[in-house]
Amino acid sequence: MSVTVEKPGKPAAAPETARSARSLVDAVFRAREISIAGALLLLVLFTWIAEPRFLGGQGIKDLLLNAAILVLLAVGQSVVVITRNIDLSVGSVVGLSAFACGKFVSGTDHGVLTVLLLGLLVGAGCGVVSGVLVSFGRVPALVVTLGMLYIIQGVDYWWAQGEQINAADVPQSVLDLGNGSVLGIPYLPLIAFAVLAATAYVLRTYRAGRELYAIGSSPEAARLAGVPIRRRVLGAYLFSGAVSGFAGALWLARFGTVVADNAHGWELTVVSAVVVGGVAIVGGTGTVWGAALGALLLTTIGSALAVLKVDSFWQDAIAGALLLAAISVDRIVRVRMTRALRKRSAR
Repeated sequence: MSVTVEKPGKPAAAPETARSARSLVDAVFRAREISIAGALLLLVLFTWIAEPRFLGGQGIKDLLLNAAILVLLAVGQSVVVITRNIDLSVGSVVGLSAFACGKFVSGTDHGVLTVLLLGLLVGAGCGVVSGVLVSFGRVPALVVTLGMLYIIQGVDYWWAQGEQINAADVPQSVLDLGNGSVLGIPYLPLIAFAVLAATAYVLRTYRAGRELYAIGSSPEAARLAGVPIRRRVLGAYLFSGAVSGFAGALWLARFGTVVADNAHGWELTVVSAVVVGGVAIVGGTGTVWGAALGALLLTTIGSALAVLKVDSFWQDAIAGALLLAAISVDRIVRVRMTRALRKRSAR
């Protein structure tokens, strides 16, 4: 009697390939973030050599304050872009939220928490509208959010009617939030860092966060895996809108004076910060840490050009060049990673 012995299969090959792919992607984007940090340090060093006051106490404080709101918007935008979508309405949401909060507290003694909560609600409402149209209405994100940009701007201009809210009408407790500090560090950068760290933790640790990456990598595969795509995309837009509204409340606290077109044109700056920071415009890869570095880099470029007395036109030109370079690098890296993963799988 003969006994047939079957050779054991290789069940570990697929998990090993997946782990290898994951480690390769992580390594690429860690390198990307390190390179952005290096470019930021070189820029700061060069500007400091040309103008030593750039790294003075007030200079560092101004740099952190200027970057805080952009970092917040980049965090919210990153969550949307990771899902292979985009939100072009963030700047207009900031303007509407800032004016709504200013109008609400003007001439009153409302506290800081009330202002922040109102900003969150205004932004969340705008985010829900965009999210429902994109996720359930299946309207392209570019069309929806571009339309929302103009609608929100129109509502803001109609409501303001040319009115300007002055810092003298805003409660001192609100202004203290935008200009106060603890241990020499302004409140706004600390708030932005807290939101950044919490978002990064959720994206990396919780299932809902990992599902956002799955949607961006392959919506069809995510659907087959049982990921609630519509609910997750709606949640991403809700988060982006809430963060933008929150940033609008902080804008009021930071500047005091508010008009209808605050943060006008910030949409492309935010997208540039996110893409330069390594979040792929086609979704599925990148981190909010990288997006925050991109925001800090663009803010530092603007501050450095001002210190060096360079025409402000070059700030937009440089941001555009960085955006094109980042998209090109993303494409090249994606093609090379695909080839490398295919070779590893063939082995």
